[in-house]
Amino acid sequence: MCAAAALCASLAVQAQTGGSQGGSGQAGTGQGATGQGGTQGSTATIGSADRKIVTDLAMANMAEIEAARTAQGKSQDEQVKKYAQQMIDDHTKALGEVQQLAQTKSVTLPSTLDRAHKAKVDKLAALSGDAFDRAYMAQAGVAEHKKTHSMLGKAQGRAKDPEIKALITRMTPTVDQHLNAAKELHGNKSKATGSSGAGTEKTGQ
Repeated sequence: MCAAAALCASLAVQAQTGGSQGGSGQAGTGQGATGQGGTQGSTATIGSADRKIVTDLAMANMAEIEAARTAQGKSQDEQVKKYAQQMIDDHTKALGEVQQLAQTKSVTLPSTLDRAHKAKVDKLAALSGDAFDRAYMAQAGVAEHKKTHSMLGKAQGRAKDPEIKALITRMTPTVDQHLNAAKELHGNKSKATGSSGAGTEKTGQ
């Protein structure tokens, strides 16, 4: 009887040990599933509206950079060249932020300008002298920044992703500063041209 009791006790201990090991294995499996679930949650993709916003932001910055590079090569006006350099610096920085965000959100961005923006840059490149300066400041300086300002306002209301909203918030003051500077420079050049013409008329009289 004693031997039988000892054997039963030994079997009971083994059964408890095996059960504990099995429980541990199941717990480990549960943790693995939780880890996978967390990873899947962090890489969730954004909606189509947010994707379009990110793509539009990239295109706007790319267009400003390309137009500014053209201005650097075509303009002979130091103020215009200085403005163009600021556009290159600021929009390159902004484009970098957009690209970084796009990567985290699994958004594929265009690598070249679309047809509409390329046509505008090509039209600028065909001009020279004062005609180029006036066209560059009117188009890339004033008109495009007005368009971008409006786009940012609408995008802020439509965007769902908080990181996209934060990027729009960061970009808006810079776009506003560019627009105000372009208006001032474009206005000064227009006044200078008008004054020059008026002076010639008076001299002729």
